[in-house]
Amino acid sequence: MNDIDKALELLLTKLELWGRHLVLMLPNLFLALLILIITFYVARLIRNGLDKVITRFSHSPALNNLISTLLYLAIVMVGCLLVLSVLKLDNVVVSLLAGVGIVGLALGFAFQDIAANFISGTIIAVQKPFGVGDMIETNDYFGVIERITLRTINIRKVTGELVMLPNKMVFENPVTNFSFHGIRRIDLDVGISYGEDLEQVQQIVIEALQDVKNRVKTRDIEVMYDEFDESSINFKARFWVTYSRQFDYVSAKSDAIIRIKKAFDERGVIIPFPVRTLDFNIKRGERLSDHLGAIKVAIRSDDTPKKD
Repeated sequence: MNDIDKALELLLTKLELWGRHLVLMLPNLFLALLILIITFYVARLIRNGLDKVITRFSHSPALNNLISTLLYLAIVMVGCLLVLSVLKLDNVVVSLLAGVGIVGLALGFAFQDIAANFISGTIIAVQKPFGVGDMIETNDYFGVIERITLRTINIRKVTGELVMLPNKMVFENPVTNFSFHGIRRIDLDVGISYGEDLEQVQQIVIEALQDVKNRVKTRDIEVMYDEFDESSINFKARFWVTYSRQFDYVSAKSDAIIRIKKAFDERGVIIPFPVRTLDFNIKRGERLSDHLGAIKVAIRSDDTPKKD
């Protein structure tokens, strides 16, 4: 019975002591609560103001949200440290900072790929080498950028598939931005017969391409001969077109082929077919019809005929 009385007396003493400390801490608790309320209010006010200002300097919603969120969390953290200091819990502050450092180090090793994508996305958002709607080619993927986040870049391929590339892959590998200048050059390979007047053909091609679709009028049309082929002299017809989507490029190239073919037909310019000479070594007294079976067998078996 005496042990129970002593335990109760000790409990009451502790409760009385805690009550006194609570009464003494009431002003500090009130001040800490006031600081916490002011902290959240100021953090929200600054975040809203920053959202309005930062859009004038950056057009990346992901980057804008990141900056405003980091600033908001920094203000809230400073307010929480002040609250703990007012409550005389400085040792807790030191322990929390140490714990945050250890946890951050562990998370950095565990999620280093995610961190790399995040940092790469931030750098891409700051440098802005491309934007939504641009036609790019990277990592063997060619298409239009539909969305840029701090983790991935979404590319819609010309065949319709959506590819979500991690920012780290895009940042570390070459990227070709076809939409950067808004124009693109088309190099069209054409072959003509050896019997044609080369200068006249140049003029015919230039005239034929004057009104091709989407052509940039301020850029000259170039017709340059580049090789003697087996049955033709080959040249490149080069001209520039406006470029905002892949269809502009494809349709302009198709229109150019149609116009060159029509111009050649009207002027009698020949686009030669490959010519092969077959040697069957027909002996005296034999007829060509005797070798027709061998010709059919050679064609079916895909054998390359002997060239003269």
